[in-house]
Amino acid sequence: MISLRSLYTRVTAVTALLPVAALGLTASAEAATAAAPSSAKGSATSAIWRPPVQSRWQYQLQGNKAFASTGGINVNICEVPQTGGACVRPTVFDIDLYVDAEIAGNNTTLNTAGVNAIHAKGAKAVCYIDAGSIEEFRPDYQQFVDWHKSHGNSLLGNPFSEEFPNERWANINNDKGQRDFLLKMMEPRVDKCVQAGFDGVEFDVVHAHEEGKEVTGWDISPETQLIYNRALADLAHRKGLSVALKNDLSQIDDLVSVFDYAVNEECFQFKECADLSAFVRAGKPVFQVEYKTSPGSFCTKANQLKFNSIKKATDYSLFDKPYKPCK
Repeated sequence: MISLRSLYTRVTAVTALLPVAALGLTASAEAATAAAPSSAKGSATSAIWRPPVQSRWQYQLQGNKAFASTGGINVNICEVPQTGGACVRPTVFDIDLYVDAEIAGNNTTLNTAGVNAIHAKGAKAVCYIDAGSIEEFRPDYQQFVDWHKSHGNSLLGNPFSEEFPNERWANINNDKGQRDFLLKMMEPRVDKCVQAGFDGVEFDVVHAHEEGKEVTGWDISPETQLIYNRALADLAHRKGLSVALKNDLSQIDDLVSVFDYAVNEECFQFKECADLSAFVRAGKPVFQVEYKTSPGSFCTKANQLKFNSIKKATDYSLFDKPYKPCK
């Protein structure tokens, strides 16, 4: 069986688009800090937005119809942290590239409205893209299917899980040019992130080597995963975006130098947070989320580690609320 950790983000992304498939600062101080201007995309890497270690974040991959004018994103969210005191606002929002289909009525509307609203609040926006599994509900899905069929069925692997059979593990090997094709497909996706005005990108499902052939359908070595992940980081930087390493804890030491921050799910639940401290030591933030674990049981440790940890819904949905930052 696939590790539950691999399912968390899948729950939110699939739920958000399913109708189409069937078809420590105060809020004011944080806004001032995040409002520092960033340079135009596609310029030298020195112009890329790179958040400070202490950067409170929000993870909202599912839209709320109450905020349709801002792409379903609640940019005014302000909640009391676990440490108490006044409510605080995120300075970084991690959201899907596309507006939730239940709001947009299609799966092709870039969330420019959400990004603009985030920027108007002085915050930054990270663009969620799946780079390691192929989702049927994405607008470019048929291109993956066509390539798969014309290259000996060598791209689309096992269903991601029993819960989510409408996406397949991608083969990142390159014996038939699979990795080259995947990177070619990722480029226009990243271009759309730039078009929508995002500041950074999160590539999801970049840990296939940890799951093994029984789960993915492919023999993927750690070395092959490193090649792919480094290529993704380079792609983001060439487009003028910062980039997150999503999970893939076993390769942090090899990748911390080329990724700008980490996005992690449930390291406290699985008692594996120590590896992530490499990012903090490098002066790079860790954006971390727990679902099942109560804030009272992990926030003190998260704050000691200088992580930017939040608590979201126990059912793994990623709407605007619940939202409980540790600090």
